[in-house]
Amino acid sequence: MAILVGLMIVIGGITRLTGSGLSMVEWRPLIGTIPPLNNDEWMRVFDLYKKSPEYAQLNFGIGMDEFKRIFFWEYFHRLWGRLLGVFYILPLIYFFLQKTIPSKYKIPLIGLGIIGGLQGIVGWWMVTSGLSQEPTVSQYRLAIHLFIALSIFTCLIWLAHSLFLGTSKIKFRIPILIFALIFLTIIAGAFVAGMNAGLLYNHFPLMGDGFIPVEYGEKGLLDPFENPASAQFHHRWLALITFCGVVFLWRSAIKAKIAIRQANLMLIIVFGQFILGILTLVNAAPVHLGAMHQTGAILLIAISISVIHSLYRVSE
Repeated sequence: MAILVGLMIVIGGITRLTGSGLSMVEWRPLIGTIPPLNNDEWMRVFDLYKKSPEYAQLNFGIGMDEFKRIFFWEYFHRLWGRLLGVFYILPLIYFFLQKTIPSKYKIPLIGLGIIGGLQGIVGWWMVTSGLSQEPTVSQYRLAIHLFIALSIFTCLIWLAHSLFLGTSKIKFRIPILIFALIFLTIIAGAFVAGMNAGLLYNHFPLMGDGFIPVEYGEKGLLDPFENPASAQFHHRWLALITFCGVVFLWRSAIKAKIAIRQANLMLIIVFGQFILGILTLVNAAPVHLGAMHQTGAILLIAISISVIHSLYRVSE
């Protein structure tokens, strides 16, 4: 399930990068599982799209073939979400009926199922922000949508480790702080994506003539969340701090002689992720590099959880 959720996050990133997220302007939780199967249905959904601000302001005059290309990723993203629900709920019911779920995992597993269902509602809430006036989704709603997805992914990875390798007790020490930095850096990336801030200052390490963009602070208290230049600035330097933190976490694991293979893999991934971030930036966020960068973020979350779980494992 963690792998499927990780893929869902990557598919969502590709949907964003390809400009496909606003191609489906209606939400039909059940019947929407079936794609358009004939020309009349394709014309119906295309006519609905023509009434949207994205068509009027960005894609006016596109043909059916181009519409089908952007429709595909949004449809695939929603379909994957529905499949996740089926793959999660049906086995969960089966294991409950078989009474094979340890008692301390029942509430967490039910809770994750409920949150996963609510995530679909949050996704539509996010899409509606781009269907009224401006053809772009709210960066706040995008960040919330990603936050929930990452939280589900994190919990699934942690539960899987606990079930297969033994229980760990979370301790609010430096490793957890480092994980929080990883998480925060990814969420900061959502604000970059939400405001298309990756199209600004496509060079590194400077932003214009200095390290701080000239626009920094223009939006007052909301500047980190509504100023594209500031959002990119924060993502850059959070990434650098997080990189240093992950190196520290690697050193801690090696010194304690715990999860050495996972720690070494984590170090490789964070190096690759940092380089990918720079390449994505200097190339103005092409789809393939953006998707690879988001995949790297998911892998870094997963492997860091594995290392931290090993560091905090308790003997039973």
